[in-house]
Amino acid sequence: MNKDLTRLLRPKTIAVIGGGAWCQQVILQSERMGYAGQIWPVHPKATEIVGHKVYDHLESLPEAPDAVFIGINRHATIEAVNVLSSIGAGGAVCFASGFSEAVAEDDTGGDLQDQLIAAAGDMPILGPNCYGFINALDGALLWPDQHGATPVDKGVAILTQSSNISINLTMQKRALPIAYMVTCGNMAQTSQAEIASALIDDPRVTAVGLHIEGFKDIQQWETLAAKAHAKGVPLVALKVGASEQAQAATVSHTASLAGSDAGAQALLDRLGIPRLSALPDFLETLKLLHCYGPLPGGNIASISCSGGEASLIADMAVGTGLTFPRLTGDQKNLLRDALGPMVALNNPLDYHTYIWRDEGAMAQAWSGMTGGNIDMTVSIVDYPTTDSTDWACASRAALKVRAESGARFAIAATLPELLPEDVAQELMEGGVVPFMGLRETLSAIHAAGQISAPSENAVCLPGTAETTQTLTEGESKQALAKCGLRVPQSRTVRSANEAEAAANSMTAPFAVKGVGLAHKSEHDAVRLGVLPEDVASVTTDIGTDEVLIEEMITGTVAELLVGVVRDPAHGFVLTLGAGGVLTEVLRDTVSLLVPSTPDDIRSALGKLKIAPLLAGYRGQPPADMNAIIAAVQAVQAYVLQNPDTLGEVEINPLLCTPDTAVAVDALIRKA
Repeated sequence: MNKDLTRLLRPKTIAVIGGGAWCQQVILQSERMGYAGQIWPVHPKATEIVGHKVYDHLESLPEAPDAVFIGINRHATIEAVNVLSSIGAGGAVCFASGFSEAVAEDDTGGDLQDQLIAAAGDMPILGPNCYGFINALDGALLWPDQHGATPVDKGVAILTQSSNISINLTMQKRALPIAYMVTCGNMAQTSQAEIASALIDDPRVTAVGLHIEGFKDIQQWETLAAKAHAKGVPLVALKVGASEQAQAATVSHTASLAGSDAGAQALLDRLGIPRLSALPDFLETLKLLHCYGPLPGGNIASISCSGGEASLIADMAVGTGLTFPRLTGDQKNLLRDALGPMVALNNPLDYHTYIWRDEGAMAQAWSGMTGGNIDMTVSIVDYPTTDSTDWACASRAALKVRAESGARFAIAATLPELLPEDVAQELMEGGVVPFMGLRETLSAIHAAGQISAPSENAVCLPGTAETTQTLTEGESKQALAKCGLRVPQSRTVRSANEAEAAANSMTAPFAVKGVGLAHKSEHDAVRLGVLPEDVASVTTDIGTDEVLIEEMITGTVAELLVGVVRDPAHGFVLTLGAGGVLTEVLRDTVSLLVPSTPDDIRSALGKLKIAPLLAGYRGQPPADMNAIIAAVQAVQAYVLQNPDTLGEVEINPLLCTPDTAVAVDALIRKA
């Protein structure tokens, strides 16, 4: 990421090319925001636009502008960008559409976008098909429409490819201070990761929210995540859309189980960026991060004056990964002093209304729900929409808790509309998070506790060669065995006589399988527990040209699937899950990216529903986890040796016993 976006995003001079309503809005919006720099309209015929002197040509400007809004047609945009680049402008917003996003309707759009990139050269551009940006810190707006942003001294930055979503987000009434709103458009030349990297260089940015439709350059995202972590600026994502993973020719279970979105989730996990699924959750998470940054964990405490609310938040937290720790002795002592003997002390706590309006007692009780074992304390308060005067004591008590204890503290309304914006603003200014909606509250707390350091290992990038060759089971096993995978002793035969000879050279019982079938069990081409005297007849009955005979593995604790699929958008997706014939019925999988560390693999296996089987269920012996991890590492080793040609590799099942892990079926598809 070598583009310098500072001049563009924090401009001291702005030029606006065009005289239409959109361009006039850019000028007016900056003036209303209190922009202190110079604004230079450019138009070949006009002499004055909304009170500003007009320059007839870009070359006649007093100096090369820092930021330029180009509000003219797409062909003229290319000409303007070429001139701006030649005179040394800081960067431009290309508002016009009709480029690569319009290829389906106009096949010249792609060529025009290529011309635009060439015209820009080293000068950064946003777009095309882009609304621009709002810099609410400096009052600089290259923004041609309405917005709800207000001047702030510090705040969060939000980046999105959708101009409409960006407009809507600026209209939020949640007391979230938005420092930057940036739309990325087509990202023809400047990517979302590059823009985010520039924004976190501004010390006034407290967190960055990324509305992501797709990842272009994985290495740029890895660089961004490392830089953000080093600077202590948290990133959160609202990821939408499916990846470009090609599944048309897949023959393994892994491809269907990994799904189009598994790679995106695995990449975000690897980058340490939590993912939200809804805009309200996204905004509430940014609000929390603005106040406190990432949370150390998911231990929460809840206090309310209603048992119904205490039960509600407890039930809503089930399955979120958040926990309500038991109260410590010190916490109980503080609570008992404030509440007296009539209140049952629990977490979540229903403190009834005995102390309502007594701000000191309320603050003391609420402080009792904070502590070193609590990552976030939430007081549930719903302000009435009629007259909330009698609820001001709750706001003051919350601010008192924060000021005196320094604890992370929040007021949460059960419904978003039950926390007025002016109250939310007052709480934010005092360092108390004003959460709007209980579901959103829990989602934000969970996300803030999931921010982590990105992986130090770069993602293995796949090749693009068409994968047309599927190796036989025997060939696949041999290739993986060379990388350290354990496989059963086996023989491939073509006749009953060869089958009988093979059986005499190995230890019974045997698994006898047809060769050349993608899903052998569906063709009744897998026979297990075959005795030596039956091998010849079973071989004949299966009927394929080649038959694989192998020694069976006994003492199995669990069956696993280990698969890798090439995902052009995200790398190689490594899927671990419940294996065997019920793989797609159980759909119990987790996904990582290659390469993953042994610790990553161990942690992922622990998230499976069948993890208790691996650990030893109801007196059964545990599986050899080290052997399982070694098997996964062997598969990864094969991938890393063949990234340019590999399409997919699958082991199903990997039979896990107390002392080994053996692949009894394998498949490789490659170029």
